[in-house]
This record gives sequence, structure tokens and C-alpha cells, in this order.
Amino acid sequence: MISDPIPESWRAALEPVLASPEARRLGGWLRAEEAAGKQIFPPQGQRLRALALTPLDTVRVVILGQDPYHGPGQAHGLSFSVPYGIRPPPSLANIYKELASDCGIVRPDHGNLEHWARQGVLLLNAALTVEAGLAGSHARKGWEAITDAAVAAVAARSVPSVFILWGSHAQTKAARIGGLADGPHLVLKSVHPSPLSAHRGFFGSRPFSQANTFLEANGRGAIDWQL
Repeated sequence: MISDPIPESWRAALEPVLASPEARRLGGWLRAEEAAGKQIFPPQGQRLRALALTPLDTVRVVILGQDPYHGPGQAHGLSFSVPYGIRPPPSLANIYKELASDCGIVRPDHGNLEHWARQGVLLLNAALTVEAGLAGSHARKGWEAITDAAVAAVAARSVPSVFILWGSHAQTKAARIGGLADGPHLVLKSVHPSPLSAHRGFFGSRPFSQANTFLEANGRGAIDWQL
């Protein structure tokens, strides 16, 4: 079992998968990695922070990332976000460029996205931990079953929500959202905001204004994207 407590609002949705052999193997593997002296980000207590800050019944938008930042002090449990005082990484800098182009919002002087999370923007990575300096190192270790269940729990609700899938890793979650053409949700896909791909379709994709137009049309209210 993973060490971080499950936020109450997500408990019913996640308990079945957390009781699975796969989740137990993940918990044991993480403990063994830490016992071997490996540095894992984010630290214990912050790994389910996206779920803690955005209860299931408040979710209006889901923004999916691949895995946490792997540099010191960067990861704090929210996809694409960094704590105050940490310089925004390149992907987040590109998100801010698109935010300015899409909504006219001046680039923030920090990289902390908690304001979004507290409004119902679930900032979720596919894998919720990573080894220091090794991007993707905890992929396919068991986190995906847990984050699949979280995405499926949002998609199972009849209330319309927006799913923003940036990059191929995030887009693998589309199958968990269900009937994309017939369901109540809006699914927005583009390439990842990384400097390696952002110019191939992320810039100009207007995810923020599209999300708000959909939410307002469905009586759910716009997100205040200003940070």
C-alpha cells in the first residue's frame, strides 16, 4: 500500500484499485527504493496532493501530465506546477505563453498552480512519483492503475467536465473517459507543451478559453486562470 492517505472524497473510487496486488507491489517497490537511498520526488505526504486539493465532487477540468518534475524542490504533487520560489520549468513557461495568447493573461511571476487546483482543476500526472534526475523512471510501476481509476471516476459522473490531454502519454487516458462523441464531457488534445513539441500544435490550441466556453455553456462557471 502506498504511504500517503487517500483523500476522503476519492476513497470510494480508489479503494478497489488500492487494494489490488498491483498497488501493493507499487507500495513495496517505493519503500525498497527509498530504503536503498534513492531520492524520490515528490516526498511522502505530497504524492496525492492533486486529489487532496481538488475533491472529486469539485472537479471541473482535468489537466493530465506524464510524471512529476525530477529536479530538486520542483515536484509538489500537482502536474506542471512548482512551489513558490522555484523557477517555472520550460513546459510551464510554454503553458504561460499559451495562456497569454489565449486569454490575454500576463505571465505570472511564479509557477504555483494551486489556485487552479482549488477551483476544481485536477492537476494529475499519470505516474505520481519519479526518481531524482530520471524522467519517466516510475512509469509502468503501478501508478497508472490508480490514476486511471481517478480519471474514470471523473468521467463516470454525469456532470460535464473538461479533459485536457497534452502529449501522447496523457492521451492514453482517453480510453478511461468513455464515449468521447456521445458523453457529456469535452476532451481537448494537443502535443505536449515541452519545448521539443510545443511549436507542433500546442501553441494556438486555446485550451483555456475552450474549457471556459464549454463550462459556462453547461452551467458550471468559468475557471479564473489568472495566477
